[in-house]
Amino acid sequence: MAYVLLNKLETCERSCPWVDFRMSEEIIKMGIIKAKDVVYEYVRRDEDGNIEGMTTAVDKVSLDIEQGQFIAILGHNGSGKSTLAKHINAILNPTSGTVWVDGMDTNDEEKVWDIRQTAGMVFQNPDNQIIGQVVEEDVGFGPENMGIPTKEIWERVEESLRAVGMYQYRKHSPNKLSGGQKQRVSIAGVLAMHPKCIVLDEPTAMLDPSGRKEVIRAVRGLNDVEGVTVILITHYMEEIVHANKVFVMDRGKIAMEGTPREIFSRVEELQALRLDVPQVTLLAHELKKNGIDLPDGILTIKELVDALNP
Repeated sequence: MAYVLLNKLETCERSCPWVDFRMSEEIIKMGIIKAKDVVYEYVRRDEDGNIEGMTTAVDKVSLDIEQGQFIAILGHNGSGKSTLAKHINAILNPTSGTVWVDGMDTNDEEKVWDIRQTAGMVFQNPDNQIIGQVVEEDVGFGPENMGIPTKEIWERVEESLRAVGMYQYRKHSPNKLSGGQKQRVSIAGVLAMHPKCIVLDEPTAMLDPSGRKEVIRAVRGLNDVEGVTVILITHYMEEIVHANKVFVMDRGKIAMEGTPREIFSRVEELQALRLDVPQVTLLAHELKKNGIDLPDGILTIKELVDALNP
């Protein structure tokens, strides 16, 4: 598709040499999500509502995410990661810079609905997203608002619930579900709208370890099986092991980026950024410091065992 569009672009350039087509070509070549020099500032006020000053929550952030990738964005509280996430769904607009979602500028008000259908959002608290009295009704709410025919809505509901492993609960009340189950229903509700990308803003922050595993397993399945682009915002390091790429944020900037193995090879830097390191990675790091020959960036217990018993 991109090849055909570029050929048409070249034809137009020859026939209309006075028109600048450079931005069009940039949009054709970019990934599903692109941010360029994004800055977001908000006003600080005192208890009486008087303006105290400005805070820069996102500071000159640029990134390019390809369709089908699993991207993790890490950072401690206040690092700017959730603020950045809200730009991808056009909940927030940059103070300066640009965010494109599937080639659409999030500052274009006429494109906001299309942008939110392309990049669905899942938040921390599933109770804030679940509005139906029955699981299948809640999952069908988004497609219904999109004007999807009834028959297709029910097909999407079944497809989405099966994708997150919740189909057997379709007739249940969401109020009777566990936190992890509720969050999977929230993900199904977004998935039923057939987005190309799902942004999950700390989806496991309010869950116990069992619920966190349920949700991450469902998210990985969407990425591996359904080919949905996943952007996971988290501060739980063990959730990012299977990501294609990791961005680490600090004070509104991207402080580190790379594969999980590359990121976990830099233990002291992560600790300096007030981020925990998975226990197995930390153990391998300490063993290496004490003279045991181990590779950098151990990610799993099996990797450590294999490295210790070659």
